[in-house]
Amino acid sequence: MKRILCPKCENYLSFDETHYTEGQSLVFVCEHCGKQFSIRLGKSKVKSLRKEEDLEKEAESLKEEFGYISVIENVFGYKQILPLSEGDNVIGRRCVGTSISTPIESGDMSMDRRHCIINVKRNKQGDLIYTLRDAPSLTGTFLSNHLLTDKDRIRLEDGAVVTIGATTFLLHIGE
Repeated sequence: MKRILCPKCENYLSFDETHYTEGQSLVFVCEHCGKQFSIRLGKSKVKSLRKEEDLEKEAESLKEEFGYISVIENVFGYKQILPLSEGDNVIGRRCVGTSISTPIESGDMSMDRRHCIINVKRNKQGDLIYTLRDAPSLTGTFLSNHLLTDKDRIRLEDGAVVTIGATTFLLHIGE
């Protein structure tokens, strides 16, 4: 299976590349926005689905720095590993024209483009401290099924389960 990115809404469409030959032109209609577009089948335009082993290797390399979040696959999007950096990590739905530090590729319209923020900093002992707050968002940010208020600043531990819209991710802290 291969994936192709819609040029209008930036959602991925999947198709079976074995039915076509390289160099062949294909026409797609995006199921999310209805945009019709065409591509010439080749190595540069098509992105392979990432294998589970590749995600595991990437996760191990990211854990050494400031940690990462792993987005759980659902009907709106696939499993993703997104690195965190020191300072504010703005998390939300990836969208054209919105620049955020940790974009989640998803068709989940209940997730805001700027939904929540995970702050990563070091304390006096040099340990990493993770703090979660709502951006604010329209649907709210949930930590283990507990809704955060606008003023909440919650300290996170390794394995924290955060839900934004209909999308859930896990926090994996750095070493």
